[in-house]
Amino acid sequence: MNQQNYQSSIAADFTPAEAFEAISRVNEWWAKNFAGSAEKLNDVFTVHFGETFVTFKITECIPDEKIAWHVTDCFLPWLKEKTEWNGTTVVFEISPLGHETQVTMTHLGLVPEVECYNGCEAGWNRHFKGSLFKLLTEHSGVPQ
Repeated sequence: MNQQNYQSSIAADFTPAEAFEAISRVNEWWAKNFAGSAEKLNDVFTVHFGETFVTFKITECIPDEKIAWHVTDCFLPWLKEKTEWNGTTVVFEISPLGHETQVTMTHLGLVPEVECYNGCEAGWNRHFKGSLFKLLTEHSGVPQ
């Protein structure tokens, strides 16, 4: 069985500190309906899209280098297994890449074998590769 977690990278002319700070501004690049805080270790936050929600706890936080969001609860109504993301972790790793900064996002547990993989891959591509990149390079993301 292929256990390849979803992973994607973006890179441009922004600093590691700018990347780290932008990731924490979830409501500016991912979900307008955001509650809680996504800035430091043990912060808890929830994103909502209609009746869909995902609650995260920050389980690892190394400023300007790495942040991990662990899913503690979710409701994904379009899936048979509506809590499919529970126990998964979204990890952002920030590193220098030549004269640029690279951010690599890995969603541990989001693998091709799970029901939501294709739709969730498309969503992460839109939000991470599109909206977060736009927030970092144009100072304005496109949250839903």
